[in-house]
Amino acid sequence: MLLADAAQAIDNKLYVLGGGWSVTGPGPTNFAIALKIEVPWDQTNRRHEWRMELIDADGRQVMLAGAGGAQPLMVGGDFEVGRPAGTPDGTPIDLALAVNLGAVPFPAGQRLVWKLWVDDVTSTDWEVAFTTRPASA
Repeated sequence: MLLADAAQAIDNKLYVLGGGWSVTGPGPTNFAIALKIEVPWDQTNRRHEWRMELIDADGRQVMLAGAGGAQPLMVGGDFEVGRPAGTPDGTPIDLALAVNLGAVPFPAGQRLVWKLWVDDVTSTDWEVAFTTRPASA
């Protein structure tokens, strides 16, 4: 996972603009998350669900104000990757995903973490953290 200003996934390759930052804000910030998922050989040719949630330092979902009230900041979907012809047995298959979220009003002066789940499983290796600058006086 990599934080960026913008990202694209084209032909299963990631194209990243302004990637690798870890400090932002405090105002609304355009940002993206570039993901490379290595799907194990035995997990190919079947459907998987993924989701990312923004978590605060206390392990709670970050809630953002919206038209319908406060909502957790999360995104997700599903994927299925096949085994290309001629790929040696046991080879993990890559999946590139680019998630562009536009201008998000992150809370000021906090440490936040994007956490990824695949099929309701997560790992500390599937996280990317960043800090927001304090609000101006």
